Amino acid sequence: MPLIVLIGPPGSGKTSVGKALGKLLDLPVRDTDAIVESIEGKSISDIFLEDGEIKFREVEQNVVLGELERTEGILSLGGGSVLDPKVQEKLLNSSALVAFLDVGISNAAPRVGFNRDRPLLTVNPRQQWIALMEVRRPIYERLAWRKFSTDDLKPMEVAKEIIREMDAGK
Repeated sequence: MPLIVLIGPPGSGKTSVGKALGKLLDLPVRDTDAIVESIEGKSISDIFLEDGEIKFREVEQNVVLGELERTEGILSLGGGSVLDPKVQEKLLNSSALVAFLDVGISNAAPRVGFNRDRPLLTVNPRQQWIALMEVRRPIYERLAWRKFSTDDLKPMEVAKEIIREMDAGK
């Protein structure tokens, strides 16, 4: 079971904050998007284009549920994985600290680029990102132990804030 699970939208810094947390806490770090790509042998964007979103979500669900069982350390989830009811239930019943990395669109845009490898953000990416957040924000907030803004912060700064909150809760 992971110690910390990072959730949030594209561009929130889940992967980079996860790496920073792993370094600071000397813990292994796993990223479900990278695992899906490794299993399928292609990028998430290619999975969407070649196999469709339904196939991607099936693979993603299996990966996320498996990683929530066996990962020790830090686990970064794909932004849309929390839409799955089984993943939500697993997170709500987990002993892991679920951290919602929040970000505003003005900070997400340069991080995501809105023009590469984001299959759900290919047409009118800003509007699509806003629409994604309208659906996902309540889910992220319901599942999270704490919310951390990543706006205008470096990954290491966010990681240190998460650790401060963990220490404060002891």
